[in-house]
Amino acid sequence: MTDPTNPFEDLMKMGQDWARSMGSGVEAFTPAGLEKMWPTMPAEAMEAFMGKTLNPDGLDARTKLLLTLQGLTILGAQAETQIRLTIRHASAAGAGNQEITETIALAGMFGGVSAMTTAMQLAAEELNADKEG
Repeated sequence: MTDPTNPFEDLMKMGQDWARSMGSGVEAFTPAGLEKMWPTMPAEAMEAFMGKTLNPDGLDARTKLLLTLQGLTILGAQAETQIRLTIRHASAAGAGNQEITETIALAGMFGGVSAMTTAMQLAAEELNADKEG
């Protein structure tokens, strides 16, 4: 029986049922698995899914990814795989190193120095890897 005080319980169950219907691999899928499968989304796909393609008056992919990075940092920078993916995608969407580091620094005001430091270290690794590769 679902909890009438939790309107998201039915949605969560629907998502879980969908994952099970897709096969055993989808249900156990993790962000690390996505990172291995699709390290950086092609620019066209990124713009279609995250940019202005479906919402011409909305935010562009670059801005949405910087906001995502800020949120992940404020939450404590614990989701390292998601932060790495977001940094790579933001860079691919046109965000410069300065914009990425400023986004993390601003998030440090809300998430704390420890979260900011972790996110900055991850950003440095990703941005330096981009130069090497």
